[in-house]
Amino acid sequence: MTGPGTAAALSAWTLVILAIVSIGTPVAAQAPTQIPASPPAKAPDNPSASRVLVMPFETATRDPRSYWLGEASSVILTDSLLGLGLPVMRRDERLHSFELLRVPVVSGLSQATIIRVGQVVGASQVIVGSFTLMGDTLTVNARAIQLDSGAAGPEISESGPLAGIFSLYDRLAVRLVPGASLTGLPPEGTHPPLAAFEQFIKGLVAEMPASRLSFLDEALRQAPALQRARLAAWEVHNDLDNHEAALAVVKAVPPEHRLSRQARFLASVSLLELKRYDEAFDELTRLNAEEADATLLNNLGVVQLRRPPGSAGPRAVSYFNEAASLDGVDSFFNLGYAYWLDGDASAAVWWLREAVRRNPADHAAHFVLGVALAATGSQVEAGRERDLAMQLSSVYADWEAKSPAGRVPRGLERLRMDLGLDDALRVENVITEAGQRDQRQLAAFHLDAARRAYEADRDAQAISELQRAVYLSPYDHEAHLLLGRIYLRGGRLADAIDALKISIWSNDGTVARMVLAEAYEKAGMVDEARTELQAVLKRDPSHTDARERLERLAGR
Repeated sequence: MTGPGTAAALSAWTLVILAIVSIGTPVAAQAPTQIPASPPAKAPDNPSASRVLVMPFETATRDPRSYWLGEASSVILTDSLLGLGLPVMRRDERLHSFELLRVPVVSGLSQATIIRVGQVVGASQVIVGSFTLMGDTLTVNARAIQLDSGAAGPEISESGPLAGIFSLYDRLAVRLVPGASLTGLPPEGTHPPLAAFEQFIKGLVAEMPASRLSFLDEALRQAPALQRARLAAWEVHNDLDNHEAALAVVKAVPPEHRLSRQARFLASVSLLELKRYDEAFDELTRLNAEEADATLLNNLGVVQLRRPPGSAGPRAVSYFNEAASLDGVDSFFNLGYAYWLDGDASAAVWWLREAVRRNPADHAAHFVLGVALAATGSQVEAGRERDLAMQLSSVYADWEAKSPAGRVPRGLERLRMDLGLDDALRVENVITEAGQRDQRQLAAFHLDAARRAYEADRDAQAISELQRAVYLSPYDHEAHLLLGRIYLRGGRLADAIDALKISIWSNDGTVARMVLAEAYEKAGMVDEARTELQAVLKRDPSHTDARERLERLAGR
């Protein structure tokens, strides 16, 4: 991508594979007089062409002893394939990508859904499988699906004692990779005890935080060297805002361990949350000096925003600018936000536009962009951005009601957690590339599925599909119109009215106004219903249904 003096940056999906749908007349980005860096260059097409996605294995049995083996199968096989040198998506990447795509992390997904997810996240292969546990004998079956053709390879089976599960999956991995051998894989003795590993996996899949911590603590009691369990425990403590406990658990990772860098990074996050800013700054600086990373630079900028004025080190915008030059949509938002806090509205507008181009559903970016545009005199565009922010989230109406005009709250800066992953292989950037290729097809896929479910009176399924479609394309008027119809049929009048308003705001259509008038009427909002019907008749005086309904309302 060229510098700020050129045309608007290329659109892309980032974080949530959202489509950009124009609203009104697009306004070209106006670069401020000086921009320290340009947006990063477009990533190469399909930068992760050889990535492998390993799904959790399924089982037809209901043996309570084996529920953890589905996730364990994915984790162990992923480790084995990584040991053979394949670029495999790790578990956290897999979960993150499913969250971005709003696909439930459950077993029993259809092969079509699995293939579609794999294609969107840029994988070339998806490995699916199943297992059975009979007594102490584990039998696993797996096959690789080539996503460019959809062809499935031959099913491969391995069987052996449960106690030898790591060797079993090593053998399976070697058979899945032509030309591979067991000689490149770690010997069995390097794996944790099976009982501890079972507790670790149960800690990963448990739903309640207390249960997760209980399993992880037991895993560490049985195998103190199982450092992955410490990182998993950090995540639970961090989610619970137990930052002292989170810091303590990752501080126990030995400095010579392969996960030490990740543990130090997580410790810096805990230090930041504990407002021990100097320590967080020093640790992030050391980590970045050892190996530069956009995530570290971004978080250094966050520290600088939160430290007292006059603290040592470069300004926050300097760190965010360097992070944005490498990649990361959150760094774009942070850079624009930091420029706004520094009083540079023009630079803020430039970078916030970059943020919303890449994530059109970023309501905070739309809101701050609206405020910054107003400060530069672009009142019409500013109003549209603030209106969109309020459509996407109700929080901004409260902000404007409680704060003076032009005020933006502090504390909106965003931490990044994606340390150590090549920018070209970050899930968000892979999804960006996929989005540029087929974002509309994916949104249309969910919209078509929703229509079929709606026609079959399966409203819950239709709503689920539409939520995915809207997440992909937040301004799709047809998706919002169908949502409005479903909510109206189910008596959810307020939700119906909101969905129909967005549909009309995105594309002012007669059908949507007629349905909105019906929703208003059922909600007892007769004046509003009349307004919608009058708008239809103004556009089409021969619209019989609108005229009859308006006459019926005349006596009310």
